[in-house]
Amino acid sequence: MSRFKVSKFRHTEVRLPRREAWIIDIRAGTIPSYGNHIKSSCSLIAFNSDRTGVLGIVPLEGQGEDKRHVTYLGCHSDLVTDLDFSPFDDFLLATGSADRTIKIWRLPAPGQALPSGPGLVLGPEDTKVEVLQFHPTVDGILVSTAGTAVKVWDVAQQQPLTELVAHGDVVQGAVWSRDGALVSTTCKDKQLRIFDPRAKPEASQSTQAHENSKDSRLAWTGTQEHLVSTGFNQMREHEVKLWDTRHFSSALTSLTLDTSPGSLMPLLDPDSGLLVLAGKGGSQLYCYEVAPQQLALSPVTQCFLDSVLRGAALVPRRMLAVMGCEVLRVLQLSDTAIMPISYHVPRKAVEFYEDLFPDAAGCVPTSEPHAWWAGSNRQVQRISLNPTCRPHPSFTSHLVPPAEPSPNAARPVELPTGDKDPSVSSEGFSSPSSSLISPSTPSSLGPSLSSTSGIGTSPSQRSLQSLLGPSSKFRHAQGTVLHRDSHITNLKGLNLTTPGESNGFCANQLRVAVPLLSSGGQVAVLELQKPGRLPDTALPTLQNGTAVTDLAWDPFDPHRLAVAGEDARIRLWRVPPEGLKEVLTTPEAVLTGHTEKIYSLCFHPLAADLLASSSYDLTVRIWDLQAGVERLRLQGHRDQIFGLAWSPNGQQLATVCKDGCLRIYEPRSGPEPLQEGPGPEGARGARIVWVCDGRCLLVSGFDSQSERQLLLYSAEALAGGPLAVLGLDVAPSTLLPSYDPDTSLVLLTGKGDTRVFLYELLPEAPFFLECNSFTSPDPHKGFVLLPKTECDVRQVEFARCLRLRQTSLEPVAFRLPRVRKEFFQDDVFPDTAVSWEPVVSAKAWLGGANRQPRLLSLQPPGMIPVSQAPREAPTQKALSSAHYLEEKSDEQKKEELLNAMVAKLGNREDPLPQDSFEGVDEDEWAKYLAQIIVMGAQVVGRAFARALRQEFAASRAAADARGRAGHQSAAASNLSGLSLQEAQQILNVSKLNPEEIQKNYQHLFKVNDKSVGGSFYLQSKVVRAKERLEEELRIQAQENREKEQRPQT
Repeated sequence: MSRFKVSKFRHTEVRLPRREAWIIDIRAGTIPSYGNHIKSSCSLIAFNSDRTGVLGIVPLEGQGEDKRHVTYLGCHSDLVTDLDFSPFDDFLLATGSADRTIKIWRLPAPGQALPSGPGLVLGPEDTKVEVLQFHPTVDGILVSTAGTAVKVWDVAQQQPLTELVAHGDVVQGAVWSRDGALVSTTCKDKQLRIFDPRAKPEASQSTQAHENSKDSRLAWTGTQEHLVSTGFNQMREHEVKLWDTRHFSSALTSLTLDTSPGSLMPLLDPDSGLLVLAGKGGSQLYCYEVAPQQLALSPVTQCFLDSVLRGAALVPRRMLAVMGCEVLRVLQLSDTAIMPISYHVPRKAVEFYEDLFPDAAGCVPTSEPHAWWAGSNRQVQRISLNPTCRPHPSFTSHLVPPAEPSPNAARPVELPTGDKDPSVSSEGFSSPSSSLISPSTPSSLGPSLSSTSGIGTSPSQRSLQSLLGPSSKFRHAQGTVLHRDSHITNLKGLNLTTPGESNGFCANQLRVAVPLLSSGGQVAVLELQKPGRLPDTALPTLQNGTAVTDLAWDPFDPHRLAVAGEDARIRLWRVPPEGLKEVLTTPEAVLTGHTEKIYSLCFHPLAADLLASSSYDLTVRIWDLQAGVERLRLQGHRDQIFGLAWSPNGQQLATVCKDGCLRIYEPRSGPEPLQEGPGPEGARGARIVWVCDGRCLLVSGFDSQSERQLLLYSAEALAGGPLAVLGLDVAPSTLLPSYDPDTSLVLLTGKGDTRVFLYELLPEAPFFLECNSFTSPDPHKGFVLLPKTECDVRQVEFARCLRLRQTSLEPVAFRLPRVRKEFFQDDVFPDTAVSWEPVVSAKAWLGGANRQPRLLSLQPPGMIPVSQAPREAPTQKALSSAHYLEEKSDEQKKEELLNAMVAKLGNREDPLPQDSFEGVDEDEWAKYLAQIIVMGAQVVGRAFARALRQEFAASRAAADARGRAGHQSAAASNLSGLSLQEAQQILNVSKLNPEEIQKNYQHLFKVNDKSVGGSFYLQSKVVRAKERLEEELRIQAQENREKEQRPQT
């Protein structure tokens, strides 16, 4: 500012909110995008949650005792990259996503039903949508960016009015000027451009903005001539520049802030000229006053935050507390809360100051989209912020008309309210007053949320499901390494350098073939029916004569093994039915034809004697093993073939290639691909498998940042790109998918990994349903799925795998906890295809024959399907907690609370609660039960709250009444507030054994930790009980020493 003019904001102070003003119990996402992750209207706040494609919605202001409840809205099948509220309609929200679409939503007023779907959908674009913004003066105009494309949309017509061109790289930001006449953009090519979209699609002005191509942002001031940009300089420092469009060759002024990797978000209030700079991942906010007339960015104030900033947004000026001189309010999004940060100008009198609060833009648009496009430049009527001038005119957009309330509409789930313990959180749940509605994927909710165990879903289970969203019935699957008696140990000399295109070893129901490191390409064949320790002497092997690149068992002949070598040949070996007793040097047949090294083999799933192979000669060849000749050759690959897979009906073959393409062939129709589509961005490796009854293709690969990811494609539309993309982790090895068509489950792990991911796949949103993963203490060298017939159906074992370690081979069983295991779980075990019998010969298939395999029931003799099982007799309904608490004494209440804790948390000898549900981890059940105990306070209300407040006094009284004889012990009971008997009940110990006390204490303290859904109240009970028992042990030890000294004196 000029030294002759003093700023009215010079004494502005920042007021950080008290914790009571926070919006807590949220789970914010930290996805990389050019958006701010949070936006606010005059009524609602929307923010990115940690769930893919899901936004959190919460009222801006609390209403009486009904605090702000967070609801969750499923918007897209992929990440939500940006969002924006209409400047005229508080409940109209636009969302952009990595699924390449823009959706317009009509949100309800707080407490009403969430929408069942978007009102309008724009797109799809050629790549993911990066940024979007509503027009500041016209309802129904929107600007969006996707890659290098910038489009101005007529939302009502769902068509772009124009596309702004000439961007040389990804567009990082697009912002309307305040009068809505111009659009400014920032780009990764470091250029700042100004467009008049109604005049021409080319930029009217451009200049270099910042020297670094990292994330840059824009904000217009209150005039059409000036704007602010943020970015990075060559030293990777945050940089802010003020520009004049009339002198665009250089910035009016610039300043440099701190060094931080996160983008710097400019939050500019054009009416006051105050600019708040918030860095993603940072912990402070900078406030400046923008003064173009003085060519300055004048510092106002700076504040340090209590937590890391994940996103930020300005609250609309109409919602400021003007009588308190609140000139600005920033919403800070952290990992677990939204915090409103207020900027106030101290004034002596409580009145309205017109110098601080000039008239602001109203909420009524000026014209229709077609009028604006024809050249109208009318401005929004301005309104006074003086409370005496309210209410102001309101506006409801006709883009998405408000829906009439429907009795069948999905409503947010609200748990009973009461005196809630604020220390209780729910890991894995939404907050107790939250809900998750996924209207974008209604077709996927039915099968996912329905009961699948033959027993009706209770209302409480449906409530949990509505809280957590779509979930898989296999979500509690448990992977277990079977007993050591079934392991094969003392493996020596394994070849751990097989190509990435190979699984490293292969297995069928009888045998395992493992390449060895010794010269000559030796392969050891181990009998699964003969587990135990292998002899120290050399094993009989198959001598290939060249290094092994891949190997596969014939699915219809368990004694035939195909081995590919670096010499471009395929050798067929026949293992004797009794097993390999001596070294074999002569194969049954040798297939020649490839000119380069072979790296993958795949038998036909239905036809006998048909084998497909891929090679560095960039061809896929299909062999007739009975004749020993090549029958078909597939072409069209331009680089290394990473993987190939037959469709379930055996009519098509899919490949994924290093050239970045997926291809689908019909081998009998011709050598060229039937379809092509874009594959993973990374070129480190990939795998492909047919899923969802052949309707989809699942590809595991890498993105451009070397993150491992899963891509799901429609087999009918490869060219359209993936239906969904799921990022997993960063690791060097390619994920090897093993798919079970009966359950639609895929198991994924890589060589050298310790974790096996488990997902249920759906052909529609949400596409991926995560299940419990299996983790091993040491890395495995390979992991393969065995035939379905190897599963123990009586134990609800739906998959059995073999895990290859450095020196051993161990089976891993995946089981589903179920209540009534005496019945056959027919929802888990549908009829399975007889995959060990061919349905057609090679000659018939090559001639055009197509047949389906026969199906086999896995139901063991004598077991009744659970769907036909008689219903269990209903148990007698217990009286409500309020009944007991109102009619029983404090002593009885306390005794029942202690008994409940012992029964539900401490006694690990009793049957687990999971035995009466689909099955969860013991600690997880303890956590849920602890939550139920505490949530009882909400159901009972004030009566139970008073009982808890009186608990300590009641404990002292009980200690006096029941404390054991002895002055010291009674004193200890009175001091701790617990009698010895109560402490023993809490920790579930019958005798004062120090080891048992410590063991039970650690268990109970862990399952009641706040971070896993417990509470400090329950933990304090456990700690006090431990202290009381330790004090009793000390007293007993002292008494024993006194007894020993008495005879001597």
